[in-house]
Amino acid sequence: MARANRYYQPGLIWHITHRCHKREFLLKFIKDKQMWSRWVLASKRQFGLCILNYVITSNHIHLLILDRNQNADQTISRSLQLAAGRVAQEYNKRKKRSGAFWEDRYHATAIETGDHFINCLTYIDLNMVRAKVVGHPGDWPFGGYYELQQSRERFRNQLVDWRTLSLLLGIKSLESLRDARAEWVEKKCLAGKLERDAKWTENVAVGSREYTEKIMEKLGRKMKREEEQGGGTIYPLRGGGPA
Repeated sequence: MARANRYYQPGLIWHITHRCHKREFLLKFIKDKQMWSRWVLASKRQFGLCILNYVITSNHIHLLILDRNQNADQTISRSLQLAAGRVAQEYNKRKKRSGAFWEDRYHATAIETGDHFINCLTYIDLNMVRAKVVGHPGDWPFGGYYELQQSRERFRNQLVDWRTLSLLLGIKSLESLRDARAEWVEKKCLAGKLERDAKWTENVAVGSREYTEKIMEKLGRKMKREEEQGGGTIYPLRGGGPA
């Protein structure tokens, strides 16, 4: 059963990463990715999960989530337990397989709003470009970028809450959101910034000094921090997430 790491705190934006068991390619086929999408959509409808971005790879998933209510910790855990559990059940039944489908724990990294949020959003968008599977995120149909730019499905059938995402980014229209996402991706591609960056998947939090100090205060413990060269971004360190 999917469980969060012990650092979880409510009231934040979270970058969730979850691996398949032993990094096996259990989400390799289209039907498996569609199955995951279907059950996450069911979780969204049942528990009110607020999804800001996502990408499905062949052996792990990324979810960017806003916990916007008092019981957000339960919303996230219940949503992921439902989706992960049903995906595993369906897959094992279809393949006549037994055993674990997912790694025991998913990893959650708290993300500060502003530039940190935009950079994390774009990092997720570029996952399959970074893996050299596609040349542009618009070519990968199993992610939030494609859903925004290419999909013609009704909003009620989509995973991402575009209205909440626009509000967090201070963007007023869907068209402006499309333009901004395309521009952020283009800038990273032109700058050649496509390499894996472990801070988005292996830390407790990513943000300013003030933000991470608040996270450490909530946790009630001292944690190791590093300062990004040329940046001023401070973040606690934590191991364990996928790319």
